[in-house]
Amino acid sequence: MSTKRARQLRHDMPFAERLVWSRLRNFQQEGWKFRRQHPVGPYYADFACVEIMLIIEIDGDTHSSPEEIERDRKRTIFLESEGWRIVRFWNVDVLENLEGVADTILNTIRYLDEARKAPLPHAGEEGPALRSSVGGEGL
Repeated sequence: MSTKRARQLRHDMPFAERLVWSRLRNFQQEGWKFRRQHPVGPYYADFACVEIMLIIEIDGDTHSSPEEIERDRKRTIFLESEGWRIVRFWNVDVLENLEGVADTILNTIRYLDEARKAPLPHAGEEGPALRSSVGGEGL
């Protein structure tokens, strides 16, 4: 992974990503550190919280073509195989409902934090289901 490429991606962030970044930076007050354009294998995550293995992706219109949908599917499979949880939002969701997006992210952070602290279920028991409450795909 190229540090130069990651720097360039951070410099060229679309407006919707800049808005989300402004909110994620505020989460540091609660102890959650996000990285922008964090390299994971051959990919760069828009935003990543390494501590709880959470990736936030902000998708524009280009992500709706069949080719991009397939590319995103393969990317998600790879990231999940590396232990990451991915939450995706459309640019329009960010632009029209930034508070809802921020609330969903914060609720997801809190859920993942609680889940990692909880004892593992015994054989035959199921752990809690993880779902997105607003805007993006399920976790």
